[in-house]
Amino acid sequence: MDRKALDKLLPFVLKRNNVAYYEDGIVYIGDRRKYPFEKVFLRCNDVEDVARAIEDMVTQGGGPYVAAAFAMVMAAKKVEGKPVNEIFDYLRKAKIRLTNTRPTNTAMAQRLDDMLKIAETAGKEGQSIEEKLLDWIRETDDKIYTDYEYRARLGASLVNDGDGILTMCFAETAFILAMAFAMQDGKKIQVFTPETRPYLQGARLTAPSLHELDIPVQIITDNMPAYVMSQGKIQKYFTAADLITLDGHVCNKIGTFQNAIAAHHHGIPYFVFMWGADHKSPDRASIEIENRDPAEIRACRGIPTTIDEIDAYYPAFDITPPYMVSGVITVHGILSPYDLKRHFTKA
Repeated sequence: MDRKALDKLLPFVLKRNNVAYYEDGIVYIGDRRKYPFEKVFLRCNDVEDVARAIEDMVTQGGGPYVAAAFAMVMAAKKVEGKPVNEIFDYLRKAKIRLTNTRPTNTAMAQRLDDMLKIAETAGKEGQSIEEKLLDWIRETDDKIYTDYEYRARLGASLVNDGDGILTMCFAETAFILAMAFAMQDGKKIQVFTPETRPYLQGARLTAPSLHELDIPVQIITDNMPAYVMSQGKIQKYFTAADLITLDGHVCNKIGTFQNAIAAHHHGIPYFVFMWGADHKSPDRASIEIENRDPAEIRACRGIPTTIDEIDAYYPAFDITPPYMVSGVITVHGILSPYDLKRHFTKA
């Protein structure tokens, strides 16, 4: 499927230019905090603006590394014409600031490392760093969306007619496309999405995206999945992953693990979409869990749910062990979580 056809199939929030885009030295990020009630973009004038936007959950999932990539382009534009050493120093600092916004999902760090190498080569050869980085982003995004389609079709192949499907948080492009392809194949499905406290990504992003594509969806609270499973309403559990270690541990939005436990108990297979491998994350011990400001879970959408004096704890991610994972959907096919290292460490 060509780029335009694929983009047309995606809901508003996942269309390429609606995730983030770069124009005349400015980065614009689709503000997912306000979706679906408003379809607006946050203007970012410098790297710090982008970093804060990522930290403030303006975008999440795959969005941060798109925004961060454009932030590197913006950084290159700002120091254009300066001595090469000064340019490289500025870009390295930008890369560190952006990487620190998402310590758990290492995809962004890998992408920014690649961009830094391209920038250094372009600078040494006297080429426009801004243009070289934009060329790289276009080429990389084309490959990423090709991979999205491939993994989505694999995901759709796992869906049977009449399936009830549970997801968690906003599993983004591969999952949404998988559901769309399953519907195109004539399969009747029903998706259940927990609301996903405290930012309600399930209620505000996943459910509206599926609804926009005319895919049946019901919102449930975060503490309902086990009961809904016990009613026989769910046959498959699908999520994305912020990180999957080479030994098969799945790190994703907090709540993913407890749903996996319930699915395992009820004999429901759990399939997870994998963006790629990080060779610096071989096992569970290598995962850094982001702990966010406890104030975020003492409120919801800006409205307090308790008093400020009460303590709170907010790890943003949890870890599901490989024995609870039925299959990992990758660019190499659907793999056992125990077989990832062999496929992703080939020479």
